[in-house]
Amino acid sequence: MTTPTSLPEHHENLNSLQADLLELLAGMNYCLDWKPDEATWSAREIVYHILDTPPGGMPTIVQGIISGEIAEYEIWSGHSNITPTRSTLDLAEIEADITQFFAAFNKALTTATDPDLQEKQATMHQRTREQDEERTLETVLTGFTNHCRNHLTQLNELRTALGF
Repeated sequence: MTTPTSLPEHHENLNSLQADLLELLAGMNYCLDWKPDEATWSAREIVYHILDTPPGGMPTIVQGIISGEIAEYEIWSGHSNITPTRSTLDLAEIEADITQFFAAFNKALTTATDPDLQEKQATMHQRTREQDEERTLETVLTGFTNHCRNHLTQLNELRTALGF
């Protein structure tokens, strides 16, 4: 069994994810929508998938779990969450969305305690896979970190394909 992560470690993980995401996007302003084939997501699609999965974003879900206002939430895999507005944003605007997202996420976590990580929970409905799972706050946070890291790898592969 793995050792639970502490709140300071979760904050460090979020800060690291933000820094890595911004670093991977650096210089990609002219190719945010490029993809090597239709099956691959663009950098823009990866970013907004991270920021808006589950719908409304993970900071809202985490805050709701901590406050007790959210007992259930839905995840739909494979949605890029691109809207007409998001499809026209430049790199600076996307970076601002990323910064705002991680600031909100860190702020939500400031209302939690280490015991909340194991005691607070919600049911996650994975609609695409038709699965329901009870998740502790710890599991939600660790799952987000792992999910985000997988997409950062995907973004790094895009950079490599572009010759960065």
